[in-house]
Amino acid sequence: MPSLYRADHVGSFLRPAELLDARAQRSSAELQATEDRHILRILNRQKELGFEVFTDGEFRRTNFMSDFTDAVEGFDFDDAVSRKWKDDQKGAATTPAVSSISGIVTALLKQRQPLTGRELPFLCENAPGPIKMTMPSATQFPAISFKYGITDLVYRDPYALLGAVTQIMAEDIRTLATSGISYLQIDAPRYSYYLDAKWTEWMQKELRVDPAQMLTASLKADNTCFAAARHAGVTLAIHLCRGNNRSHWYAEGGYDAIAERLFHELAVDRFLLEYDDQRSGTFEPLRLVPKGKTVVLGLVSSKRPEPEHKEDLVRRINEASRFIPLDQLAISPQCGFASTMEGNLLTEDQQWAKLQLVADTAREVWG
Repeated sequence: MPSLYRADHVGSFLRPAELLDARAQRSSAELQATEDRHILRILNRQKELGFEVFTDGEFRRTNFMSDFTDAVEGFDFDDAVSRKWKDDQKGAATTPAVSSISGIVTALLKQRQPLTGRELPFLCENAPGPIKMTMPSATQFPAISFKYGITDLVYRDPYALLGAVTQIMAEDIRTLATSGISYLQIDAPRYSYYLDAKWTEWMQKELRVDPAQMLTASLKADNTCFAAARHAGVTLAIHLCRGNNRSHWYAEGGYDAIAERLFHELAVDRFLLEYDDQRSGTFEPLRLVPKGKTVVLGLVSSKRPEPEHKEDLVRRINEASRFIPLDQLAISPQCGFASTMEGNLLTEDQQWAKLQLVADTAREVWG
């Protein structure tokens, strides 16, 4: 039976300046030593706060999906699909100055090393409890790594690229699931395209796909990976967000448009959902979540430094329980604190305070 983990987090934490500096300037041996030291620190901090499942904060990655792009040949990082981001203060379309998140696929993809090979051994040796491993969804790459005139010379269309990425990920995940982890979370921000009319239109015009057909292909791709990961003692989860890059976002809209298919067709134990602001819509779609599946309410913002209040979080959890039993709920931040290594626009102290609030709220609501 999957663990409930009432207090959860998405996985990535703010990198300290020393680690960012080490990644930019030092040798690989010095970088690894710095990573090791800070990973030990945050593992201990998670334990102190009362969390029952542990990540390395993605400290060995440059962004949330670089475990894949570092391990697989075929990406050109000198080119990229442009993306418009917004922030909550100005609301203007901007492009945050961050390290390259993705490249364009220019050659047949070829895996050269395990996707989490630099992360898992250290975690297995040092984690003070169950290990949570995060991986990008295969659905991420057709949207951001397919470029007509380049990628279609190798993979005929976005569906073919999706199939190639899915095959690599499923084979790797099958091994990962038997390697000592207790929790696998797939991060899948591209489902937000189906919630926002401007991105659905973009899929038709720029990606040249039918959104309904691509949704079916996406659900199938993620389920292929979850089937490979299904192993006794491993909790399977999917995290959906609307963009998280230096406190910026790119999509908005409630889950209503895809809720029934999402909640019924994805073969997962947990859904980590954004619910930290009005862009996320209402709790009403949660009425469609089947029994036996948990919804982790992302009520605490990892984008904004302002603290939330426990009484407000408890109230919102109770509101959600009008549509889904309280026993099927948990709480977390709405996304990671550092989907890219530069991180969101708040301090480490503010990050830990928000995580403490998550743990304290879970204890008050569920005991």
